[in-house]
Amino acid sequence: MQAKAILRHTPTSPRKMRLVVDMVRGKRVGEAIPMLRFTTKHAARTVLQTLKSAVSNFTQTNPNSRVTEENLYITEAFVNQGVTVKRLSPAPMGRGHRIRKRSNHLTIIVDSRPDKKPASEKVAKSAKSEKPERSARAARVKKSDATAEVKAATMENTETKNEN
Repeated sequence: MQAKAILRHTPTSPRKMRLVVDMVRGKRVGEAIPMLRFTTKHAARTVLQTLKSAVSNFTQTNPNSRVTEENLYITEAFVNQGVTVKRLSPAPMGRGHRIRKRSNHLTIIVDSRPDKKPASEKVAKSAKSEKPERSARAARVKKSDATAEVKAATMENTETKNEN
């Protein structure tokens, strides 16, 4: 069961907030909290506050589960742009320079780790996930190998004809 926490209209630019959110996305909550505490970025405080709120939401929606912070992990964390407030700063000769004060909306979704699946399901999944080589370089190498074999065969044919 997932739990979500949303913090809206945070007065930080989305670009600065994404730097911090990218650090903790996909990590365990027990691992992400110390990372956020000791990060020098100002946005880490708001991410930590929202993460704690998401963990609290998870414990409230699942009161019977005995899930600790070590078992929770951040499934999704993203930052969307919020309202941009436009202000004018006085400039020389009666002009004004525009200042854009950006804000953002932070969303963090936490979930408990799913139980480990049986080995038979893992084998079935890995058999499905076998994909043919798709890289262009691999295709060129295969093509060049095939042309080299054809050239070698034609050379052998011409040598045997010349001997007769």
